[in-house]
Amino acid sequence: MTLPDDPALVRVLASDGTFAPTPEAERYLPLIDALTDADLETFYRDMVVVRAFDRQATNLQRQGQLALWPPSFGQEAAQVGSVRATRPQDHVFPSYREHVVATTRGVDPIDIIRVMRGLSHGGWDPTDPRNGNTHIYTLVLGSQTLHATGFGMGLVFDGRSGTGDPERDEAVIVYYGDGASSQGDVHEAMVFANTYRTPEVFFLQNNQWAISVPVATQARAPLYQRGAGYGMPSTLVDGNDVLASYAVSKLALDDARSGSGPQAIEATTYRMGAHTTSDDPTKYRTSDEEESWARRDPIARMRAYLEGRGAAASFFDGVDAEAQDYADDVRTRTNALGGIDVDLMFAHVYGDAHPLVEEQQRWLAAYEASFEGGA
Repeated sequence: MTLPDDPALVRVLASDGTFAPTPEAERYLPLIDALTDADLETFYRDMVVVRAFDRQATNLQRQGQLALWPPSFGQEAAQVGSVRATRPQDHVFPSYREHVVATTRGVDPIDIIRVMRGLSHGGWDPTDPRNGNTHIYTLVLGSQTLHATGFGMGLVFDGRSGTGDPERDEAVIVYYGDGASSQGDVHEAMVFANTYRTPEVFFLQNNQWAISVPVATQARAPLYQRGAGYGMPSTLVDGNDVLASYAVSKLALDDARSGSGPQAIEATTYRMGAHTTSDDPTKYRTSDEEESWARRDPIARMRAYLEGRGAAASFFDGVDAEAQDYADDVRTRTNALGGIDVDLMFAHVYGDAHPLVEEQQRWLAAYEASFEGGA
């Protein structure tokens, strides 16, 4: 579905990559002016690399190497811009599609693969400094907003935010989608966040579809207005504009960690791929709709902007080669992962030994043994 632009929309780059700030973007331009050429190139590189990773992982699932894969195709700018606005001390609570968010913060992409392959319940240790305070993926829609709010409350109680030291004050950013925004958990999280003035940013990626349910069915008013209803500043940003996503997220995070309380952002974007690899979007979307959003592709938009600034062809060629190497490495390491010890499925089901679980374990062992030495 394609809706007219809201006058509250913050956009810096037009779909063709020209610098064309909307009126609401004017206040963010100093943050964008402060970006270096290296920063801009990093944004572009991040998006291209994660798209290559995403395509590789989708192929791996189709070839039986993964149980499931949730593509991030089309949502790269919203994720890259927002995560590049975080500080090292901040805490990130993803949903299950934030692949570049996790890897930018330090998570090994193979740890994401391990989750989707069924080798791990969590994938990585969020307390390990190498993972950049990135909490584990949450497949239960919206529950991560409660986790983030609870963590933010802890930061308030411990005096780890709002002290006036931007180099030490901590903030929380939580990612969720338009479908999750209909969950009660999200609304409860917003109530507690505003009550306790948590240093938190609610980052809603509105990719237009909650599996097969369009956002117009879920909401009769713009989603960003919900945050305002709970008493927190709310911003609508073009989620396919990486510069706008960065600037809006940076200001929101700075305000949150300084003691101004929770902030809400709705990033309008589009899920160009399937909801997950078990979904068939052709059953509920039209090709015209997909083509209209393809013309707003975040990577093509940023490339056009960089080319207009004089970026050399060698830069883009180098990024493409880097992305291919990254994806190839993921494939090689995925194929080397192997399987899982089947006995692990029986571990930790109960706190103590349980006769039913033990009986099931014996049955499975006998069943597998019946195939040994067969024809």
